[in-house]
Amino acid sequence: MIAIGNRQRIPVDPGRIRRTVRTALAALGVWDHELSLTLVDDRAIRRLNARYRGARRATDVLAFPLGGPGRPVLGEAIISVEAARRQARRFGHSLREELDLLCCHACLHLVGWDDREPLEARLMHLREMTLLGRLYARPAPTLHVVA
Repeated sequence: MIAIGNRQRIPVDPGRIRRTVRTALAALGVWDHELSLTLVDDRAIRRLNARYRGARRATDVLAFPLGGPGRPVLGEAIISVEAARRQARRFGHSLREELDLLCCHACLHLVGWDDREPLEARLMHLREMTLLGRLYARPAPTLHVVA
């Protein structure tokens, strides 16, 4: 089950977000897990980022893996739609495409991927592009360039 919560005001399509998450998880070989994804504004994600990571700034995605052997709950992800909108404008694509990317990014974090080091970030970005390719049923557009 994929539970989507929307606690912000920018219009989004929760059905599309659910399909994106389902497609990403299937491509990662994750079946029959529960996942909660909440869409928030910058203010909310800034508070959560400060509380759980000690960083007093807004971020685009927070992910909290809760799964493990024999546990049906994969975890919880939080996405700032305001950050997604800013990034979409910055990189010249739609909010929908940025949310697709961030959903894939969150799923990767929930299954154990990390992007703290530059090499990890590059590898994770390549995997995101592969997941987006599955979602779009064609090679994914280059949405971000990771240096």
